[in-house]
Amino acid sequence: MKLSKLVLLGAFALATFSGQVSAEELQQPVIQPIAFTLQDDAAADSEAKKWNIFKRDDKALDISGWTQFGYHDHNNGLFNDNEKKGTIHQVWFAFDKAYDADAEGLGFGYHFDLMYGADAPDTSAFGQTTGWDVETSDPDGNGFGWAMPQMYLTTQLKDWTITVGKFYTIVGYEVVQAPGNFFYSHAKTMYNSEPFTHTGILASKTTETGLDLTAGYSSGWDTGFQSHGGNGILGLGKAIGDNISLNYVTTFGDISDTENGYTHSVVMQIELGEKMDYVFQSDYVDTNERYHIGVNQYVFYTVSEDISVGARLEWWRNGTDLGADSQYSVTSGINYRPTSRFDMILRPEVRIDWDDSSTDTIVIFGMDAIIQY
Repeated sequence: MKLSKLVLLGAFALATFSGQVSAEELQQPVIQPIAFTLQDDAAADSEAKKWNIFKRDDKALDISGWTQFGYHDHNNGLFNDNEKKGTIHQVWFAFDKAYDADAEGLGFGYHFDLMYGADAPDTSAFGQTTGWDVETSDPDGNGFGWAMPQMYLTTQLKDWTITVGKFYTIVGYEVVQAPGNFFYSHAKTMYNSEPFTHTGILASKTTETGLDLTAGYSSGWDTGFQSHGGNGILGLGKAIGDNISLNYVTTFGDISDTENGYTHSVVMQIELGEKMDYVFQSDYVDTNERYHIGVNQYVFYTVSEDISVGARLEWWRNGTDLGADSQYSVTSGINYRPTSRFDMILRPEVRIDWDDSSTDTIVIFGMDAIIQY
């Protein structure tokens, strides 16, 4: 049965008074999008447990990562494809060497990721035909595969931070990395209307007025080290007072060999007291091949140091027919960090999907566990 607007608003209002993350966790970095982080109150302990190959303070090669295991009872086609099966989504290792700002010359640092799991085919270079970053999966292994989603150099040039290589996008709110999101499932907007990676160059800085400025050039969306045209990237982020932050990112030009146009994403976060935050996100994609509009709203509330609850309400439009092309989703979930020797979090959720072209709704239960190391 189709949900009425009254029921929808009631469900979201109920979630509004039962969900959050703290404001510090939603600060907008220069290179990466605003994102809920699972480190929050455990950050100090996590830092102390970091595994360093070379014990040389901030000059060390730092290795970190996580394992994500999940279960969901329906295939929503948005990363979570293996219904009614326990799934290893991400076994992830990140390798970081910070650039040396005091070194003579550029003092390059670097970063690269190596991951395995069911999410790997969704975060590879989709347009590639050859190379180490081409999409790969095992057809006999629930679609599992390997990926190296990021591989880049970083340096400092005056007051600019420079990133060169293959890196995750700054577009949007949700991210591919499991610990960067509140929910186990992903929004339709994130999966269908945003890039995951770019290959190119980004330059970023914070101006004297407090504006976070990012400008760059890439070979399109989800590309590797083969050229697929040219795509400009521009990001602007600004805190407005003590309680509001706003972030705008646009990409324009060639998205792929055949697709070109304009896209943007706007993310606004409002702190609603010490324990509650509201996030509004809107995406717009207008190219020669597609027309997408997405609006996502999130509310998060901290119950205690170990428990946070949240809700996500989404409208995603795929096409120019406002009625027939509209799809909706509402998700409510919990983040629980049990007392354990591991840095672990559990994320159960209930999600409801429906659209204007059908009288049916789809109710999906999902839950995952993430262990960080």
